[in-house]
Amino acid sequence: MEEVRNFLRKQAEGDLLPWRHQVFASNHFGLSIGQVERLALESGLLPSRYQRNRNMISISQQLRIFRGHVAVIGCGGLGGYIIEQLARLGVGRITAVDPDVFEEHNLNRQLYSSPALLGQPKVEAARKRVTEINPAVTLIPIKCAYSKTNGFDILQDVDVVVDALDSITVRLELAETSAELNAPMVHGAIGGWYGQVSTQFPGDDTLRKIYNRPANSKGVEKGLGNPSFTPAVIASLEVAEVCKILIGQGTLLNKRKLHINLLDMEMVEINY
Repeated sequence: MEEVRNFLRKQAEGDLLPWRHQVFASNHFGLSIGQVERLALESGLLPSRYQRNRNMISISQQLRIFRGHVAVIGCGGLGGYIIEQLARLGVGRITAVDPDVFEEHNLNRQLYSSPALLGQPKVEAARKRVTEINPAVTLIPIKCAYSKTNGFDILQDVDVVVDALDSITVRLELAETSAELNAPMVHGAIGGWYGQVSTQFPGDDTLRKIYNRPANSKGVEKGLGNPSFTPAVIASLEVAEVCKILIGQGTLLNKRKLHINLLDMEMVEINY
C-alpha cells in the first residue's frame, strides 16, 4: 500500500486530498473509495470533503471517526437524519436496522421518504442515499425488527449504538444489550414539539430511570405525532454525542437528560 500512499501524498494540495484524486486512486489501484480514504487519513491527509471539519476535528480524530462502527436502530423520523449526518461526518461503517417500508404518513418528516419510494424498505433507501452522498461509508442494511433475540448479533463489534426507536419497551431492551456488549448508547425520543436526548454508558441505569413507567407503555409520539423539524433537531443532538464519543472529546450527556421544548424554545437538563 506504500505505492498508494506515495501517490496520494503527491496529489495532495497541502494536506488536503481532492475528491477527483481519491476517485482516480480507487480506479487505478483497484481499491474502494473507503480504502483510499483510510490510507489518506493514515498518511496525515484529509479528504477535501471534510475540510470544514478541521477547526474542530483533527485529522487523527477524523481517522477515529472513519474507523468507527455505529448502529442506528430505527430508520424513520430520527433515524434518517441520524444516518445522513453520520455519513457526512465520515463514520466509516453504519449498521441501519428497521423492518418497515415507507408509508404516506412518513412523508411529512422522514428524510429519505418520497412519493416514489412508498412501499420501499427504509433501510434500502438509507443504503442508496449513503452511497450517493459519501461512497467511502459502508452502510449495512438490516431489514428486521430489533429485539433481545437478535440484538447480540446485530450489535457485535459496534462502537456506539444510537436509539431512534418509537417503543419504550424495545429501547429498554436495546439499552440492556448495549450495556452487556460494553457499548455506549445515545438515546433520543420525540413527540410533537418536544424531544429528549441522553447518553448511557455500561454500568449506568439512566434509561430505566427515565422510563420508570410500566415497560409496555408507548411513547408520546403515538399521540402527539411529529412535525418536520423535531426529528431533525433531536437527531442532530444525538449525532453530536456520537461524534464526541468517537473522538474522545467534550462533555457527554451521561447520567443526564436534555429535554427540549421547541414550542417555547426551552431546554431543561435533568440529572439522574
